[in-house]
Amino acid sequence: MLVLITYDVNTETAEGKKRLRRVAKECVNYGQRVQNSVFECSLDAAKCREVKAKLEKIIDKDRDSLRFYYLGNNYKSKVEHVGAKGGFDVNDPLIV
Repeated sequence: MLVLITYDVNTETAEGKKRLRRVAKECVNYGQRVQNSVFECSLDAAKCREVKAKLEKIIDKDRDSLRFYYLGNNYKSKVEHVGAKGGFDVNDPLIV
C-alpha cells in the first residue's frame, strides 16, 4: 500500500535539528522524498508498523509531530502532481 509520511520537527534547538536529520534519514530507507518533509512509501503492514515505531522513538512527542496517510493499493487515481520535480511510481522498476 502507498503510505504518505509527513513530519514537523521543532528545530529551535540543536537536539531538534538532530531529530530532524534522523527522521529524514529513516524515511529515506522506506520511500522517496517528494517534498521537504513528505515521503511516499510503498509498504506492507509489517514495514508500516516498523517505520512508525522507529520514527516514534526518534521524535519528541511534546514538540514534534508525525502524520501517516494510508492511501492503499489503488492510489494512482488519488495522487495528482502539478509543477516541478515530477516523481516516479515507487512500484515501477528503477534502472540505474
